[in-house]
Amino acid sequence: MKAPRVTLDQWRTLQAVVDHGGFAQAAEALHRSQSSVSYTVARMQEQLGVPLLRIDGRKAVLTEAGGVLLRRSRQLVKQASQLEDLAHHMEQGWEAEVRVVVDAAYPNARLVRALTAFMPQSRGCRVRLREEVLSGVEEVLKEGIADLAISGFNISGYLGMEMSSVEFVAVAHPEHPLHRLQREINFQDLESQLQVVIRDSGRQQPRDVGWLGAEQRWTVGSLVTAATFVSSGLGFAWLPRHLIERELKEGSLKALPLDQGGTRNPTFFLYSNKDKPLGPATQILVELIKNFDAAPLDAAFAAPQART
Repeated sequence: MKAPRVTLDQWRTLQAVVDHGGFAQAAEALHRSQSSVSYTVARMQEQLGVPLLRIDGRKAVLTEAGGVLLRRSRQLVKQASQLEDLAHHMEQGWEAEVRVVVDAAYPNARLVRALTAFMPQSRGCRVRLREEVLSGVEEVLKEGIADLAISGFNISGYLGMEMSSVEFVAVAHPEHPLHRLQREINFQDLESQLQVVIRDSGRQQPRDVGWLGAEQRWTVGSLVTAATFVSSGLGFAWLPRHLIERELKEGSLKALPLDQGGTRNPTFFLYSNKDKPLGPATQILVELIKNFDAAPLDAAFAAPQART
């Protein structure tokens, strides 16, 4: 790759000349001599082969080409400063990245709010978010691929922070044979019908959570796909209420009148990688996740104050 002929310091000098209205003013702002500033800009123009400034009376005015290059240079200088800041934060123990794995059944709205509040405090720290289903979360955490994990299971060997529960509702299309019974539904009624279940993304010990041993079972890869199938009249399923609120209101899904077990409310837990100490950025994100998990889903989109 060809090395740039113009340095960041030269771009900063040109910006100072334009922003402060002249060479003398730029020299004062940069704590340099006016001759040094003039030489730097003249050398830039020579290296680029393009006139950047023209003198109009006593004032230096950008040429058309100079205006275009100056706008591009501002982003370049800004990115360089951000890179230097990130290196400084990393030297102080600030993480370059936080890896989060979450069960797909956990409400996305809460995560979005937590991550939105984290953004202005992140100091350049990236977030790598990964969705898994059921035991897939546990596998990712135990493999050391995640710093934080949100799961609806108690993960052996880890101390999880208890979070809110997620309500799963047994549903089917209003015209489904189960609803046509027009009575309370029991276990035997369900056994004769098609059940839609979500594939466990774990590879080592996948679980058939929620499967009742129905004669027919269709396994799909996501909760969204399951909701689409069931709202189209294909089978029944237990689905998170927050995911199907619209379908319930519009009438394409209807809760099944089960004599027992019509709803399930698993509690979710927040886990951290026990083999890696929590860095400052991860600790801030943990607090935000906990705060927004405790807030109602329809709460105002505002970030509480977190530790810095």
